[in-house]
Amino acid sequence: MLRHVLTRLVSLVLSLAVASLVIFTVVEVIPGDPAAYMLGMNAAPDTVAALRRELGLEGALPARYLAWVGGMLAGDFGTSYTYRVPVAELVAARLGVSLPLALYALALSTALAIPVGLVAAARQGRAADWGIMAGTQLGIAIPNFWFAMLLVLVFAIKLRWFAAGGFPGWEAGLFAGLKALTLPAIALALPQAAILARVLRSALIETLAQDYIRTARAKGLSEGQALLRHALRNALIPVLTILGLQFSFLIAGGIIIENVFFLPGLGRLVFQAITQRDLIVVESVVMLLVFAVILVTFLTDIAYAAADPRLRRRG
Repeated sequence: MLRHVLTRLVSLVLSLAVASLVIFTVVEVIPGDPAAYMLGMNAAPDTVAALRRELGLEGALPARYLAWVGGMLAGDFGTSYTYRVPVAELVAARLGVSLPLALYALALSTALAIPVGLVAAARQGRAADWGIMAGTQLGIAIPNFWFAMLLVLVFAIKLRWFAAGGFPGWEAGLFAGLKALTLPAIALALPQAAILARVLRSALIETLAQDYIRTARAKGLSEGQALLRHALRNALIPVLTILGLQFSFLIAGGIIIENVFFLPGLGRLVFQAITQRDLIVVESVVMLLVFAVILVTFLTDIAYAAADPRLRRRG
């Protein structure tokens, strides 16, 4: 187990190093001068040169890359030249929206997928199973931004149960904050719940065919008892991987949903920074999102190894 953890830890560090190099290279080779873009076409050359010095756009690329990485390791992500505040403050403020949104969506998708997957596995080959599989296929096929607009039309414009967008801030109260995140969380959770339900159904069907399940049935357990007491516990092991990947996606992939609902989250921050050519914000936020994805994947691998004795023995 220790060898498995160390191997994954080395992989995490190498992945972060490669990701930082790729992000820096891609952002820095974008055509155009960010300083000239900010000041306009009629800006004086000396003014543009002064802004380039202020933004740290001068010097060799390797030196700028090392300075950027060293600053991040020290907790200094630089200063946004659009907002004129430290990037760390921007990230902390926007993370207060994106992280609860991701957790809310993950909780909704899990709460929906587990009972749906259980029913589909218990009714394998019957009408309920066919109906659930058709519904989950539809949930995967529907784009979440289109579903988000439907939610706005029905629950915000027609029924007026929720606001069409915006976020009042957590200082307005927990209920107000969760209410503002409900429609975005549902829009994000639907396709993830469909994927998770299908994975859980497949894992349960495979587990139900094992010998120990037939032994449990022979000892007098009903089909439902064998499903809940024995099959579900073992079928959840591969589901852990899907949950980790889904959480990573919900953290890093909510850009469209945050823009549909005008949420001040990390996704909207990245979108605005790209349009404004705020390179230091783009580099830092994307690197943080990559770090979150790699870290969650690492923790998922560890949890998978802890839950599966075969991996511990193999390590």
